[in-house]
Amino acid sequence: MSSFPGSPRLLKGGIVLIDPATSAVQRIISLQYNPDSVSRTLQPQAMKEGGDRAEALRLTGPAVETIKLEAELDATDQLEVAEGTAVEVGLYPQLAMLEAMVNPTSAHLQSTNRLAQAGVLEIAPAETALMLFVWSKQRIVPVRITDFSITEEAFDPTLNPIRAKVSLGLRVLNVNDLGFQHRGGSLFMSYLQNKEQLALRARNGAFSALGITGI
Repeated sequence: MSSFPGSPRLLKGGIVLIDPATSAVQRIISLQYNPDSVSRTLQPQAMKEGGDRAEALRLTGPAVETIKLEAELDATDQLEVAEGTAVEVGLYPQLAMLEAMVNPTSAHLQSTNRLAQAGVLEIAPAETALMLFVWSKQRIVPVRITDFSITEEAFDPTLNPIRAKVSLGLRVLNVNDLGFQHRGGSLFMSYLQNKEQLALRARNGAFSALGITGI
């Protein structure tokens, strides 16, 4: 980032974990470096093919949106200034923080095991924090991780990872997944409404650009 006073502040993408019941922020994870690209796929939820012709143009719900990105982690700068944690364990803390998003806690696993040994037949699965993908104020969306891979690319003399790439696949959770009353459902509606407002700002095309005079 430039030190010139007029330079804009570089924003970072990241993930915010909040309590789904109270909306209390549990953790903020900002990406060390913004990825060069973010891939998004939207799968429309339309009526099934072969149905009533009158239903051909109907949508049954919000499109299923998936997001893919690859983030880089590098402890080189911290090692150059002999930052204590980086020297001692490299990138392990950052990687462990990310991996915690896809694992139940050890305390929950132990509790589940105790209940099972006590003969409890139905044990509720672990509920995770509500995960929000934040990519500027225009894109704050509830998501769940669908795939997650880590490639560790360099190590220090004691085999601590010091450079890594993290690939994330995310699925946007909409009101069909969460309901309108859920905190995540309301955040999705705000995301959708913001898209609608942005679409109004796009310039409309003209028939002449399509080589026709009308339809």
